[in-house]
Amino acid sequence: QVQLVESGGGLVQPGGSLTLSCEASGSPYPIYCMGWFRQPPGKEREVVAGLYTGNGNTYYPDSIKGRFTASHDNAKNTLYLHMNNLGPEDSGIYYCAADYVCTTIWRVSDYDYWGQGTQVAVSS
Repeated sequence: QVQLVESGGGLVQPGGSLTLSCEASGSPYPIYCMGWFRQPPGKEREVVAGLYTGNGNTYYPDSIKGRFTASHDNAKNTLYLHMNNLGPEDSGIYYCAADYVCTTIWRVSDYDYWGQGTQVAVSS
C-alpha cells in the first residue's frame, strides 16, 4: 500500500517562497505519476503540478507556470514543490498524489493514492 507524507507547509508572507516535500513509501512497484494538488477553503481540489517520474516531464496550469516547480528525487522517493512569489490566492491545503499509471497527470481522478495534506497560508 502506497503511503504519502507531505511536509513543509506553513505561514508565509505575500511574495515569499516555500518548498513542500512528499515522501512515498510502501510501494512494491515503481510509481510513474505524481502530482501536487491544492484545495482552497470552500473550493474544489485543483492541480498545481504533475510529473512523470520516469522522464521528469511536468505539467503546470497556466495560473502556476513560472512560479512553481515540481521535482522528484528517485533515490529518496520524494516529490518536491518549490513555490515562489506566493500570493493569498495560493493559500489552501496542498496534497500529494501518486499512481502507477496515469492517463493524464492533471486530473484528480487520475490518482489512487493521496497524502493527508499540508496547510499553506499566505498572509501578511
